[in-house]
Amino acid sequence: MNSEFNLDEKLIYLNHAAVSPWPLVTTEAVKAFAAENARYGATNYPRWLQVETTLRQQLARLINAPDADAISLLKSTSEGLSLVAYGLDWQAGDNVVIFRQEFPSNRLVWESLQSRGVETRLIDLWTGEAPEQRLINACDERTRLVSVSSVQYASGFRTDLEIIGRFCQQERILFCVDAIQSLGAIPFDLQQVKADFVMADGHKWLLGPEGCALFYSRPAIRDSLRLNQFGWHMVQQRGDFDRESWQPSASGTRFECGSPNMLGTHALHASLAFIERTGLQTIYEKVLSNTLLIIELINNNRNRLRLLSVPEQERLSGIVTFKVEGKDQSEIHRSLMSSGVICACRGGGIRFSPHFHTRRDQIEKAFEILLSI
Repeated sequence: MNSEFNLDEKLIYLNHAAVSPWPLVTTEAVKAFAAENARYGATNYPRWLQVETTLRQQLARLINAPDADAISLLKSTSEGLSLVAYGLDWQAGDNVVIFRQEFPSNRLVWESLQSRGVETRLIDLWTGEAPEQRLINACDERTRLVSVSSVQYASGFRTDLEIIGRFCQQERILFCVDAIQSLGAIPFDLQQVKADFVMADGHKWLLGPEGCALFYSRPAIRDSLRLNQFGWHMVQQRGDFDRESWQPSASGTRFECGSPNMLGTHALHASLAFIERTGLQTIYEKVLSNTLLIIELINNNRNRLRLLSVPEQERLSGIVTFKVEGKDQSEIHRSLMSSGVICACRGGGIRFSPHFHTRRDQIEKAFEILLSI
Protein backbone atom coordinates (compact mmCIF):
# COMPACT_ATOMS: atom_id res chain seq x y z
CA MET A 1 0.00 0.00 0.00
CA ASN A 2 2.98 2.31 0.41
CA SER A 3 3.13 2.39 -3.41
CA GLU A 4 -0.03 4.52 -3.24
CA PHE A 5 1.98 7.23 -1.47
CA ASN A 6 5.10 9.19 -2.37
CA LEU A 7 6.56 9.71 1.10
CA ASP A 8 10.26 10.39 1.40
CA GLU A 9 11.86 7.01 2.13
CA LYS A 10 14.01 8.59 4.83
CA LEU A 11 10.89 9.44 6.87
CA ILE A 12 8.81 7.29 9.18
CA TYR A 13 5.55 9.22 9.22
CA LEU A 14 3.62 8.72 12.48
CA ASN A 15 1.71 11.99 12.58
CA HIS A 16 -1.62 11.45 10.83
CA ALA A 17 -3.42 12.90 13.87
CA ALA A 18 -1.87 16.24 12.82
CA VAL A 19 -1.67 16.46 9.01
CA SER A 20 -1.59 13.46 6.69
CA PRO A 21 0.46 13.13 3.51
CA TRP A 22 -1.78 12.79 0.48
CA PRO A 23 -2.06 9.59 -1.52
CA LEU A 24 -0.81 9.80 -5.10
CA VAL A 25 -4.38 9.88 -6.48
CA THR A 26 -5.02 13.09 -4.55
CA THR A 27 -1.80 14.68 -5.77
CA GLU A 28 -2.73 13.76 -9.34
CA ALA A 29 -6.25 15.15 -8.92
CA VAL A 30 -4.85 18.49 -7.74
CA LYS A 31 -2.36 18.59 -10.61
CA ALA A 32 -5.10 17.82 -13.13
CA PHE A 33 -7.41 20.49 -11.69
CA ALA A 34 -4.64 23.09 -11.72
CA ALA A 35 -3.68 22.22 -15.30
CA GLU A 36 -7.31 22.39 -16.42
CA ASN A 37 -7.80 25.74 -14.73
CA ALA A 38 -4.59 27.15 -16.22
CA ARG A 39 -5.54 26.06 -19.73
CA TYR A 40 -9.31 26.48 -19.83
CA GLY A 41 -10.24 28.70 -16.88
CA ALA A 42 -13.76 27.94 -15.67
CA THR A 43 -14.96 26.54 -19.00
CA ASN A 44 -15.71 23.20 -17.33
CA TYR A 45 -17.30 24.68 -14.20
CA PRO A 46 -20.44 22.50 -14.58
CA ARG A 47 -18.21 19.44 -14.25
CA TRP A 48 -16.58 20.95 -11.17
CA LEU A 49 -20.03 21.32 -9.64
CA GLN A 50 -20.65 17.64 -10.29
CA VAL A 51 -17.47 16.80 -8.37
CA GLU A 52 -18.80 18.94 -5.52
CA THR A 53 -22.12 17.06 -5.60
CA THR A 54 -20.28 13.73 -5.58
CA LEU A 55 -18.17 14.85 -2.61
CA ARG A 56 -21.30 15.59 -0.58
CA GLN A 57 -22.56 12.11 -1.40
CA GLN A 58 -19.24 10.56 -0.36
CA LEU A 59 -19.30 12.42 2.95
CA ALA A 60 -22.91 11.40 3.58
CA ARG A 61 -21.94 7.75 3.03
CA LEU A 62 -18.92 8.16 5.29
CA ILE A 63 -21.05 9.05 8.32
CA ASN A 64 -24.21 7.21 7.17
CA ALA A 65 -26.22 10.43 6.90
CA PRO A 66 -29.72 10.05 5.43
CA ASP A 67 -28.92 12.17 2.37
CA ALA A 68 -26.31 14.52 0.95
CA ASP A 69 -28.51 17.60 1.50
CA ALA A 70 -27.54 17.43 5.18
CA ILE A 71 -23.86 17.98 4.31
CA SER A 72 -22.19 21.40 4.25
CA LEU A 73 -18.68 21.99 2.88
CA LEU A 74 -16.87 24.37 5.21
CA LYS A 75 -13.31 25.59 5.81
CA SER A 76 -12.61 23.79 9.09
CA THR A 77 -13.88 21.90 12.10
CA SER A 78 -13.71 25.17 14.03
CA GLU A 79 -16.03 26.87 11.56
CA GLY A 80 -18.59 24.09 12.06
CA LEU A 81 -18.38 24.41 15.83
CA SER A 82 -18.75 28.18 15.57
CA LEU A 83 -21.83 27.84 13.34
CA VAL A 84 -23.47 25.83 16.12
CA ALA A 85 -22.26 27.99 19.00
CA TYR A 86 -23.36 31.26 17.41
CA GLY A 87 -26.41 29.88 15.66
CA LEU A 88 -28.31 28.62 18.69
CA ASP A 89 -30.70 30.86 20.62
CA TRP A 90 -29.01 30.77 24.02
CA GLN A 91 -30.60 32.01 27.20
CA ALA A 92 -28.69 33.24 30.25
CA GLY A 93 -28.28 30.28 32.59
CA ASP A 94 -27.96 27.67 29.84
CA ASN A 95 -24.97 25.35 29.99
CA VAL A 96 -22.78 23.25 27.70
CA VAL A 97 -21.05 20.08 28.94
CA ILE A 98 -17.68 18.99 27.49
CA PHE A 99 -14.55 17.11 28.54
CA ARG A 100 -11.76 19.23 30.03
CA GLN A 101 -9.19 17.54 27.78
CA GLU A 102 -10.86 18.56 24.49
CA PHE A 103 -8.83 20.13 21.70
CA PRO A 104 -9.02 23.95 22.07
CA SER A 105 -11.42 24.29 19.13
CA ASN A 106 -14.01 22.29 21.05
CA ARG A 107 -13.52 24.27 24.25
CA LEU A 108 -12.82 27.90 23.38
CA VAL A 109 -15.92 28.28 21.23
CA TRP A 110 -18.21 27.29 24.13
CA GLU A 111 -16.27 29.31 26.71
CA SER A 112 -16.65 32.34 24.43
CA LEU A 113 -20.39 32.21 25.16
CA GLN A 114 -19.78 33.25 28.76
CA SER A 115 -20.60 36.85 27.79
CA ARG A 116 -24.10 35.62 26.92
CA GLY A 117 -24.54 33.99 30.31
CA VAL A 118 -23.81 30.46 29.09
CA GLU A 119 -21.81 28.20 31.41
CA THR A 120 -19.28 25.68 30.07
CA ARG A 121 -18.97 22.67 32.37
CA LEU A 122 -15.60 20.92 32.08
CA ILE A 123 -15.61 17.23 33.03
CA ASP A 124 -12.31 15.47 33.64
CA LEU A 125 -11.73 12.36 31.55
CA TRP A 126 -9.58 10.55 34.05
CA THR A 127 -11.35 10.87 37.40
CA GLY A 128 -13.62 8.21 38.85
CA GLU A 129 -16.29 6.32 36.92
CA ALA A 130 -16.70 5.96 33.16
CA PRO A 131 -16.19 9.37 31.49
CA GLU A 132 -19.46 9.16 29.56
CA GLN A 133 -21.41 8.66 32.79
CA ARG A 134 -19.69 11.62 34.43
CA LEU A 135 -20.55 13.74 31.40
CA ILE A 136 -24.18 12.62 31.67
CA ASN A 137 -24.25 13.25 35.42
CA ALA A 138 -23.10 16.84 34.84
CA CYS A 139 -26.18 17.60 32.74
CA ASP A 140 -29.29 19.18 34.21
CA GLU A 141 -32.50 20.88 33.07
CA ARG A 142 -30.50 23.87 31.73
CA THR A 143 -28.09 21.81 29.64
CA ARG A 144 -28.65 22.79 26.00
CA LEU A 145 -25.79 20.91 24.37
CA VAL A 146 -23.12 18.27 24.93
CA SER A 147 -20.03 18.47 22.69
CA VAL A 148 -17.33 15.79 22.53
CA SER A 149 -14.57 14.53 20.27
CA SER A 150 -15.07 11.05 18.88
CA VAL A 151 -11.38 10.48 19.68
CA GLN A 152 -9.33 12.67 22.00
CA TYR A 153 -6.44 14.32 20.17
CA ALA A 154 -3.84 14.00 22.95
CA SER A 155 -4.46 10.49 24.26
CA GLY A 156 -6.38 8.72 21.49
CA PHE A 157 -9.17 7.95 23.97
CA ARG A 158 -12.21 6.79 22.02
CA THR A 159 -15.52 8.05 23.35
CA ASP A 160 -18.59 5.80 23.44
CA LEU A 161 -20.71 8.15 21.38
CA GLU A 162 -23.76 5.92 21.36
CA ILE A 163 -24.22 6.11 25.14
CA ILE A 164 -24.09 9.90 25.07
CA GLY A 165 -26.26 10.11 21.95
CA ARG A 166 -29.04 8.00 23.45
CA PHE A 167 -29.03 10.09 26.62
CA CYS A 168 -29.10 13.38 24.73
CA GLN A 169 -31.95 12.22 22.50
CA GLN A 170 -33.94 11.05 25.53
CA GLU A 171 -33.38 14.34 27.40
CA ARG A 172 -33.75 16.55 24.32
CA ILE A 173 -30.22 17.88 24.66
CA LEU A 174 -28.36 18.73 21.47
CA PHE A 175 -25.38 16.49 20.71
CA CYS A 176 -22.34 17.79 18.83
CA VAL A 177 -19.43 15.56 17.70
CA ASP A 178 -16.00 16.72 16.57
CA ALA A 179 -15.09 13.67 14.48
CA ILE A 180 -11.79 14.84 12.98
CA GLN A 181 -9.69 12.25 14.84
CA SER A 182 -11.77 9.26 13.72
CA LEU A 183 -13.30 9.82 10.27
CA GLY A 184 -11.25 7.93 7.72
CA ALA A 185 -9.82 5.54 10.32
CA ILE A 186 -12.82 4.32 12.36
CA PRO A 187 -16.34 3.60 11.06
CA PHE A 188 -18.92 6.22 12.06
CA ASP A 189 -22.66 5.53 11.99
CA LEU A 190 -24.81 8.61 12.48
CA GLN A 191 -27.92 6.49 12.91
CA GLN A 192 -26.36 4.82 15.96
CA VAL A 193 -24.58 7.90 17.34
CA LYS A 194 -27.68 10.11 17.02
CA ALA A 195 -25.66 13.33 16.78
CA ASP A 196 -27.35 16.57 15.81
CA PHE A 197 -24.09 18.04 14.48
CA VAL A 198 -20.91 16.42 13.17
CA MET A 199 -17.84 18.23 11.87
CA ALA A 200 -14.39 17.25 10.64
CA ASP A 201 -11.73 18.79 8.42
CA GLY A 202 -10.18 16.59 5.74
CA HIS A 203 -6.47 16.81 6.50
CA LYS A 204 -6.03 14.08 9.12
CA TRP A 205 -7.30 10.50 8.75
CA LEU A 206 -9.28 11.39 5.61
CA LEU A 207 -5.94 11.90 3.81
CA GLY A 208 -7.14 15.14 2.25
CA PRO A 209 -6.36 18.86 2.27
CA GLU A 210 -6.68 21.44 4.99
CA GLY A 211 -9.47 23.95 4.45
CA CYS A 212 -12.15 21.54 3.20
CA ALA A 213 -14.37 20.24 5.99
CA LEU A 214 -17.53 18.23 6.55
CA PHE A 215 -20.38 19.73 8.55
CA TYR A 216 -23.52 17.68 9.17
CA SER A 217 -26.63 19.26 10.66
CA ARG A 218 -29.77 17.32 11.49
CA PRO A 219 -32.55 18.60 9.23
CA ALA A 220 -35.03 19.12 12.08
CA ILE A 221 -32.63 21.49 13.85
CA ARG A 222 -30.86 23.07 10.86
CA ASP A 223 -33.39 25.83 10.20
CA SER A 224 -33.26 26.94 13.83
CA LEU A 225 -29.58 27.89 13.61
CA ARG A 226 -29.22 31.64 13.23
CA LEU A 227 -27.26 32.57 10.12
CA ASN A 228 -24.30 34.90 10.67
CA GLN A 229 -22.79 34.83 7.18
CA PHE A 230 -24.57 35.76 3.97
CA GLY A 231 -23.68 35.59 0.30
CA TRP A 232 -24.62 34.39 -3.15
CA HIS A 233 -23.83 30.72 -2.54
CA MET A 234 -26.16 30.11 0.41
CA VAL A 235 -29.49 31.08 -1.17
CA GLN A 236 -32.19 28.80 -2.52
CA GLN A 237 -32.10 30.59 -5.87
CA ARG A 238 -28.31 30.28 -6.31
CA GLY A 239 -27.23 31.32 -9.80
CA ASP A 240 -30.15 33.67 -10.40
CA PHE A 241 -28.00 36.73 -9.79
CA ASP A 242 -30.56 39.29 -11.00
CA ARG A 243 -33.25 38.14 -8.60
CA GLU A 244 -33.90 40.64 -5.79
CA SER A 245 -35.92 38.46 -3.42
CA TRP A 246 -34.11 35.55 -1.78
CA GLN A 247 -34.29 32.96 0.95
CA PRO A 248 -31.65 30.69 2.50
CA SER A 249 -31.20 27.26 0.99
CA ALA A 250 -33.17 24.51 2.67
CA SER A 251 -30.13 22.21 2.46
CA GLY A 252 -26.71 22.29 4.09
CA THR A 253 -25.54 24.83 1.52
CA ARG A 254 -27.28 27.48 3.68
CA PHE A 255 -24.04 27.60 5.70
CA GLU A 256 -21.81 28.12 2.64
CA CYS A 257 -22.00 31.85 2.07
CA GLY A 258 -19.39 32.39 -0.67
CA SER A 259 -17.44 30.79 -3.48
CA PRO A 260 -16.60 27.13 -2.90
CA ASN A 261 -13.09 25.77 -2.43
CA MET A 262 -12.99 23.91 -5.74
CA LEU A 263 -9.33 22.93 -5.42
CA GLY A 264 -9.96 21.43 -1.99
CA THR A 265 -13.14 19.80 -3.27
CA HIS A 266 -11.27 17.96 -6.01
CA ALA A 267 -8.56 16.89 -3.56
CA LEU A 268 -10.92 15.59 -0.87
CA HIS A 269 -13.07 13.87 -3.49
CA ALA A 270 -10.00 11.94 -4.68
CA SER A 271 -8.97 11.04 -1.12
CA LEU A 272 -12.44 9.76 -0.23
CA ALA A 273 -12.60 7.74 -3.44
CA PHE A 274 -9.29 6.17 -2.39
CA ILE A 275 -10.66 5.37 1.08
CA GLU A 276 -13.85 3.88 -0.35
CA ARG A 277 -11.87 1.80 -2.82
CA THR A 278 -9.62 0.48 -0.05
CA GLY A 279 -12.57 -0.16 2.27
CA LEU A 280 -13.08 1.53 5.62
CA GLN A 281 -13.30 -1.78 7.51
CA THR A 282 -9.96 -2.84 6.04
CA ILE A 283 -8.47 0.52 7.01
CA TYR A 284 -9.88 0.26 10.53
CA GLU A 285 -8.45 -3.21 11.09
CA LYS A 286 -5.00 -2.13 9.93
CA VAL A 287 -5.10 1.04 12.04
CA LEU A 288 -5.94 -1.02 15.14
CA SER A 289 -3.23 -3.52 14.27
CA ASN A 290 -0.67 -0.70 14.21
CA THR A 291 -2.01 0.66 17.50
CA LEU A 292 -1.72 -2.73 19.19
CA LEU A 293 1.83 -3.11 17.87
CA ILE A 294 2.83 0.25 19.36
CA ILE A 295 1.29 -0.68 22.73
CA GLU A 296 3.13 -4.02 22.65
CA LEU A 297 6.46 -2.30 21.95
CA ILE A 298 5.84 0.18 24.78
CA ASN A 299 4.96 -2.60 27.22
CA ASN A 300 8.06 -4.56 26.16
CA ASN A 301 10.14 -1.61 27.33
CA ARG A 302 8.37 -0.74 30.59
CA ASN A 303 11.66 0.12 32.24
CA ARG A 304 11.98 3.11 29.90
CA LEU A 305 8.53 3.81 28.45
CA ARG A 306 5.14 4.40 30.08
CA LEU A 307 1.86 4.12 28.19
CA LEU A 308 -0.37 7.17 28.67
CA SER A 309 -3.22 6.06 26.38
CA VAL A 310 -6.00 3.80 27.68
CA PRO A 311 -5.28 0.24 26.43
CA GLU A 312 -8.79 -1.25 26.55
CA GLN A 313 -9.82 -2.53 23.11
CA GLU A 314 -13.02 -0.49 22.90
CA ARG A 315 -11.09 2.72 23.66
CA LEU A 316 -8.40 2.26 20.99
CA SER A 317 -7.99 4.56 18.00
CA GLY A 318 -5.14 5.42 15.66
CA ILE A 319 -3.41 7.49 18.36
CA VAL A 320 -1.04 6.17 21.03
CA THR A 321 0.66 8.49 23.52
CA PHE A 322 3.48 7.44 25.83
CA LYS A 323 6.14 8.94 28.03
CA VAL A 324 9.88 8.33 28.02
CA GLU A 325 10.71 8.01 31.71
CA GLY A 326 13.26 10.39 33.17
CA LYS A 327 13.54 12.45 29.99
CA ASP A 328 12.35 15.80 28.74
CA GLN A 329 9.58 14.88 26.29
CA SER A 330 10.20 17.95 24.14
CA GLU A 331 13.84 16.98 23.73
CA ILE A 332 12.87 13.41 22.83
CA HIS A 333 10.45 14.77 20.28
CA ARG A 334 13.09 16.99 18.70
CA SER A 335 15.50 14.06 18.51
CA LEU A 336 12.88 11.83 16.88
CA MET A 337 12.02 14.50 14.33
CA SER A 338 15.67 15.10 13.46
CA SER A 339 16.05 11.32 12.99
CA GLY A 340 13.16 11.23 10.52
CA VAL A 341 10.47 9.92 12.87
CA ILE A 342 7.64 12.38 12.29
CA CYS A 343 5.42 12.52 15.36
CA ALA A 344 4.04 14.98 17.91
CA CYS A 345 4.49 16.00 21.53
CA ARG A 346 1.02 15.97 23.09
CA GLY A 347 -0.64 15.24 26.40
CA GLY A 348 2.60 15.19 28.35
CA GLY A 349 4.26 12.62 26.13
CA ILE A 350 5.10 11.48 22.61
CA ARG A 351 2.17 10.85 20.29
CA PHE A 352 2.45 8.28 17.50
CA SER A 353 -0.40 8.13 14.98
CA PRO A 354 0.32 5.85 12.00
CA HIS A 355 -2.34 5.26 9.36
CA PHE A 356 -3.34 1.98 7.75
CA HIS A 357 -0.60 2.11 5.12
CA THR A 358 2.21 2.44 7.68
CA ARG A 359 4.24 -0.77 7.64
CA ARG A 360 5.08 -2.86 10.71
CA ASP A 361 8.82 -2.61 10.03
CA GLN A 362 8.57 1.19 9.98
CA ILE A 363 6.98 1.24 13.44
CA GLU A 364 9.59 -1.19 14.77
CA LYS A 365 12.35 0.99 13.29
CA ALA A 366 10.85 4.06 14.99
CA PHE A 367 11.16 2.31 18.34
CA GLU A 368 14.73 1.30 17.60
CA ILE A 369 15.51 4.97 17.02
CA LEU A 370 13.54 6.03 20.10
CA LEU A 371 15.37 3.59 22.38
CA SER A 372 18.74 4.69 21.02
CA ILE A 373 18.18 8.32 22.03
